[in-house]
Amino acid sequence: MIEVSGLRKQFGDLVAVDQVSFTARPGEIFGLLGPNGAGKTTTLSCISGLLRPTSGRISILGHDVVSDGKAARASLGVVPQEIALYEELSATQNLAYWGGVYGLRGDELERRTKEVLEVTELLDRSREPIKRFSGGMKRRLNFAVGIIHSPKVVLLDEPTVGVDPQSRMKLLGLVRQEAKLGTCILYTTHYMEEAEQLCDQLAIIDHGRLIAQGTLRELRQRTAERDMIRISGQFPANGIESILSNLGDVKVHRREGGQLVLSVKEAPSTLPRLIEALTKAGADIRETTLSQPSLENLFIELTGKELRE
Repeated sequence: MIEVSGLRKQFGDLVAVDQVSFTARPGEIFGLLGPNGAGKTTTLSCISGLLRPTSGRISILGHDVVSDGKAARASLGVVPQEIALYEELSATQNLAYWGGVYGLRGDELERRTKEVLEVTELLDRSREPIKRFSGGMKRRLNFAVGIIHSPKVVLLDEPTVGVDPQSRMKLLGLVRQEAKLGTCILYTTHYMEEAEQLCDQLAIIDHGRLIAQGTLRELRQRTAERDMIRISGQFPANGIESILSNLGDVKVHRREGGQLVLSVKEAPSTLPRLIEALTKAGADIRETTLSQPSLENLFIELTGKELRE
């Protein structure tokens, strides 16, 4: 459904996306993960035709987004991170407008408007100005606009940002339902739990480059059974690395302010020795958190950052 090959996007001297390649298939939810500024939104903008790639090739259902852009976009639905709705119009009027932009008319437009309002549980509020809607309701309508024309491919750019847990669960259910219909979903998120719950395939992007790709199981296996330890407190200005090197296989992923992030094997047996060594060196340890091997551990190991950063 989506084929991206050697995608590069450059803004002057800044390379925002560098040699990114992946394929997303029918009925698949393909997650694109990365910290802020990693290149996720730029990649989606190139796929949707909003930005022209500097080099490389992107096709949607076999149609090149540059040379055959109209045909490529005909099968594409986009749900942007920023809500793209008209506040003074009702849900029905917003859908009628955007459905018309996608070429729907008459009975077909009326039928699809009713269908997506039912699916998103907005039919009973469909004639109110959406300025009265909650944030979660606007997010669901934003999603409805992206699927009103029954696209084969849907791009979702952090669709659950800023919504309450109940609305988030409803939105995730809508995404799963769309994928079951055979739609190819390309999904970016700042929530690791969403990626783990939803995605069939995952790709991690950082500094514009893909640094890992595979199924959730395949990526979890790359953690090599390493646990993640986060320690908060005050630490000596120098000598931390030499202290930790005496404890065996301990990797420092980040030292920033009053936080130290490490990965180790067999953390339960290593942690007491680690705390003892740091305390003897003059550290003032206030909090310690231990997490078992996970996708988030791999993300931190590869990027040195947490997903929300």
